[in-house]
Amino acid sequence: MTTLVHKQAATGALTGLALGDALGFPTEFQDVPAILARYGPWRQLELPRPAVVTDDTQMTLALGRGLRTAMDRGVLKPAGMAEAVRREFIAWNRSPENNRAPGTTCLRACALLERTDRPWQDASQIHSKGCGANMRVAPLGLIAGLSEEQRAGAAQLQAALTHGHPTALAASDLTAHAVRLLARGAEPTGLVGLLRSYALENRSRYHERWLGDLWRRAGDPGPEQYIARGWDECLAILDRLQHAVRTVSPETDPCLATGEGWIAEEALATGLLCFLLFVDEPVTALRRAACTAGDSDSLACLAGAFAGAYRGAEAWPAEWADRIEYRGDLVALGALWDA
Repeated sequence: MTTLVHKQAATGALTGLALGDALGFPTEFQDVPAILARYGPWRQLELPRPAVVTDDTQMTLALGRGLRTAMDRGVLKPAGMAEAVRREFIAWNRSPENNRAPGTTCLRACALLERTDRPWQDASQIHSKGCGANMRVAPLGLIAGLSEEQRAGAAQLQAALTHGHPTALAASDLTAHAVRLLARGAEPTGLVGLLRSYALENRSRYHERWLGDLWRRAGDPGPEQYIARGWDECLAILDRLQHAVRTVSPETDPCLATGEGWIAEEALATGLLCFLLFVDEPVTALRRAACTAGDSDSLACLAGAFAGAYRGAEAWPAEWADRIEYRGDLVALGALWDA
């Protein structure tokens, strides 16, 4: 098994995430024929100049900074993490650089997070399972030394700060788990099976220590029923993904098999499908994800996180990596977690 430090999995994942984000930014909201007509063959898509990212990378960095602050104070705990990440999300929402077509759920929730007289659970958009919940969660798969309970609880908490639907929480947990498995050298051929086992094991586990009484806002009879709804939707999309890995042509838009990625479970599945179709060709995986009819920047962002976690920092051409926006911030967090 490849070690996390040797291949610089954190630097690779964060760089890949940002590269995919920048590659998919110009193609978002277009169908595949329109993308091909404007940019030419999808296997030849080039990183834009300048390589500008979206809110996906910005919020990933916000989460990463919040986690770093929380862990500088000691062991990662729910209250400390919630407060540190809350502050970073508010700062992102106020930033003049927050001008990359951010999702309305994140904007609405971050504005509500500023109300310090109310618990963060009141800001959570309880019926939203948009992909904004899990496109930013990769840092929690890259930080060494966390227990399974910490990683799962923190992944779900960071999602719930904005997106309160149980599928947003479960998909974020699964995304972080997938990044962690790949960073530690898990074989991609068995990855979907490992994720399915993880989902089944955690189907009725509600992380009350991390989530508090969030479930009460959703109208479910109990916390176990609330979180099970999310895991069941994730299990269904994993079944579709398992079939797609065996049957989909790399030349076909992957969104046709596992969804366009506007919602959390589809973003996970389609981003992962793009990676699994091109395990040995990480740049091609990004290009495939960027040339889709769906949420192309988020899909390529996730594909890049998976590919970078698995192959490390050397997965990406230096000519691309060196000119990605926020390069210094990405490298600083990557170096911290690779160490």
